[in-house]
Amino acid sequence: MSNRIFVALDTPDLQRAKTMAARVRNHVGGLKLGLEFFAANGAHGVREMSHVGLPIFLDLKLHDIPNTVAKAIQALSGLAPAILTVHASGGQAMMEDAKAAAPAATKVVAVTMLTSLDDNDLAATGVQGRAHDHVLRLTELAMRSGVDGIVCSGEEVEAAHRCWPAGFFVVPGVRPADGVTGDQKRVVTPRQALDRGASVVVVGRPITQAQDPDAAARAIVATL
Repeated sequence: MSNRIFVALDTPDLQRAKTMAARVRNHVGGLKLGLEFFAANGAHGVREMSHVGLPIFLDLKLHDIPNTVAKAIQALSGLAPAILTVHASGGQAMMEDAKAAAPAATKVVAVTMLTSLDDNDLAATGVQGRAHDHVLRLTELAMRSGVDGIVCSGEEVEAAHRCWPAGFFVVPGVRPADGVTGDQKRVVTPRQALDRGASVVVVGRPITQAQDPDAAARAIVATL
């Protein structure tokens, strides 16, 4: 993949997502469709977006008992997403079943810790220690489970890559050097993320909420 930027189309409005994708399609490597989009548009919406001609990253962060997650992925298999997310905290058996149920061409990646969380948030959920250490524990668990890779912040991806040299690493929540962080707490620039070992980076609002999304996408690609 020559362009490793996936644009996050986090909107329930199918037409807006299609319009945005058409504007930036020549400057990004794929489209990320998340829970907000899927809740409003379902499988039909994903099929509509596939007509743009870019790889689809279906970011549903599945997390349930192993059998339920496997059945859900089987139900999604006709969409043939390039990337599909589950939660690493669902455990090894859940991740094993998720990978077994996915189409061969779909990369199953496990979300370690949301980029909207930090050490204090982690402690509030009862998990002791630093976010960095928690991410590495879940990275090792994901590696043992046989999934293709993980989702982590740019702050942890370098250490995770050392732990798992053959892994596929998705880094969301990246921001341009002059970008607004919003509700993201552990952010890096796209260039920093790739230099630290990211396989793909996910960029949302810096592109989709820009006055000129096409120019914003081109500017970010230029930094790479």
